[in-house]
Amino acid sequence: MKIISIILIAVSAFLSLKHGWDGFQNVNPEQAKMMSELGISKALSPYFGALSIIVGLMILFPQTFFISNLLNAITIVLIMALSLKAGNFKIALMEIPFLALPMVLIWLKYPFKF
Repeated sequence: MKIISIILIAVSAFLSLKHGWDGFQNVNPEQAKMMSELGISKALSPYFGALSIIVGLMILFPQTFFISNLLNAITIVLIMALSLKAGNFKIALMEIPFLALPMVLIWLKYPFKF
């Protein structure tokens, strides 16, 4: 179980850091279109990027493990809600596995806690 937990933590941290870094980069037209459909302006993108990087780093420490997974899940639910509001069910359905990841990590608990 600890090995699975370690792998999932690494995947979750990598995805958070990658999405956070992408928030600071020039977005491609497809990504810009998706963000505008969700009602997220280009000015908000760096804030979401910073939040994602912070969450990705917080998941690595036992003291902030739970809150980082909670913030990650809240962010994913927000994306799902915005996509449903915009009528884009495809994005909402694609986010379900990503919502399951922090929930499974909370259930597995931090693997290195003494």
